[in-house]
Amino acid sequence: MYNRLKEIVGEKYIKENESMANHCTFRCGGNAELYVIPGNVEELTEVIKTCCQENYPYMVIGNGSNILVRDEGYKGAIIEVNSRINDIDVIGDEIVADAGAKLSAVAMAAYENDLAGFEFAHGIPGNVGGAVVMNAGAYGGEMKDVIKWVKVLDKEGNIVTLNNEELELGYRTSVVSKRGLIVLQMCIKLDIGASDEIAYVMQVMMQQRKAKQPLEYPSAGSTFKRPEGYFAGKLIDDAGLRGYRVGGAMVSEKHCGFVINYDNATATDVLNLIEDVQKKVKEKFDVELETEVKLI
Repeated sequence: MYNRLKEIVGEKYIKENESMANHCTFRCGGNAELYVIPGNVEELTEVIKTCCQENYPYMVIGNGSNILVRDEGYKGAIIEVNSRINDIDVIGDEIVADAGAKLSAVAMAAYENDLAGFEFAHGIPGNVGGAVVMNAGAYGGEMKDVIKWVKVLDKEGNIVTLNNEELELGYRTSVVSKRGLIVLQMCIKLDIGASDEIAYVMQVMMQQRKAKQPLEYPSAGSTFKRPEGYFAGKLIDDAGLRGYRVGGAMVSEKHCGFVINYDNATATDVLNLIEDVQKKVKEKFDVELETEVKLI
């Protein structure tokens, strides 16, 4: 498989036994048997087709800001759609962005072209692809509010365009995640605005993020989904778990909804802490906390 995939992407863009700590924001986790970085949609499609033909396990990731790879690693190919597939084009009041484009870069492109409505995404540390998959959102905005269409790759290798309604965007879910589709590109439609007002909103949101979130430590953002009728961080705090530690992993003292890599944590430390938190909250409040972070 190494040789076959190397023919597609080139030797420079495929690695064996690559530590996933280098590729996820938790900064921990095991090795990927193969780590592949396609340079365009054609290479990405060919890599996936080759894996499927050989029945070789694969998983597509973006910026690694919402994943945790077990310390045992991943026996298969981790395919990165990030800095090599990241074009952004502004066409009137619409922006077309590749799956690997950073949300912050798309937000800046909107600001520079006096387009309002994407300010909420400025501080989200992810890429377009992952944001579509989980309908990312913050501060009252979410992807479903702005998406016009998304191009995806299905399991048969076909490129399909889905409109907003067909994407079935809900709270941290979409038809993309349900059907195992791969995001290639999205188009968002925004409103004409004033750059100074857009800049002000972005600045206020970033200040709030810095004040409330433990950005100084590696993490994957909000670790748990919001349970209906509750806030995960408050439940965890009320359960007496603020600052709770397992090995090098810790419940953030700044925001209890964040599990952070406080001191060279392993993925096992993080997982054990998550399980302890889930158990304690269930015992005390009879509420199931579901992880927002994707476990590989």
